[in-house]
Amino acid sequence: MNFDSKLISGVFIKRYKRFFVDVQINDKLVTAHCPNTGSMSGLLKKGNKVWLTKSTNPSRKLKYTLQIIKVKRSKVGVNTHLTNKIVFHALKNNLIKEFKNSIHIKPEVKFGENTRFDFLVHNKNYKAFVEVKNVTLMRKSKIAEFPDAVTKRGAKHIKELVKASKRGYKVFIFFIIQREDCDLFKVATDIDPEYSELISKAVKKKLKILCYDCKFSLKGIKVNKKIRFIN
Repeated sequence: MNFDSKLISGVFIKRYKRFFVDVQINDKLVTAHCPNTGSMSGLLKKGNKVWLTKSTNPSRKLKYTLQIIKVKRSKVGVNTHLTNKIVFHALKNNLIKEFKNSIHIKPEVKFGENTRFDFLVHNKNYKAFVEVKNVTLMRKSKIAEFPDAVTKRGAKHIKELVKASKRGYKVFIFFIIQREDCDLFKVATDIDPEYSELISKAVKKKLKILCYDCKFSLKGIKVNKKIRFIN
């Protein structure tokens, strides 16, 4: 998945009103869009290096968008709007071993009356719904966690995936860890106990958990390697 425009480096100053960040670019202070509604715990330290993109759309009020934050020596992708694009690129280019033999990849597929799953992946042998979640939280060294805040939407998706499993679909939650410094992934039970309990029950009902981290470059972000899920 490549960025629409080249990355611009800067220094993080502060985040406010959830969707705004101030960034120092050389001698200029700019206000950029923060495309992440989560808490972004552990990332928002004044002085951290960041990378932005600049839009050429004349109607946009905020020309800059925050894309990556550097925490210590590691890059963390914070734009949740890119998560599905990263996965779509990986599926199309056979970077996910669980879906290497898939022929059809369809984004945003309706299930039931009020649910859309991120992807329907299928070939002549199976059909699978894949729901994608973006991960940035790391509280203990090398262990990525999700969620970083209570997620009612995430809980709903688990329940709907279980229903889809009962109708014969394979079902997956795909945790994209937009970091390059984690070896393990776990659910943050203390942050959202209900989500943790639902995951545990759903795994016993054929829900599969996939976790992959990401590789960053100045051009874009790509799925990298599989990360072990610990329950």
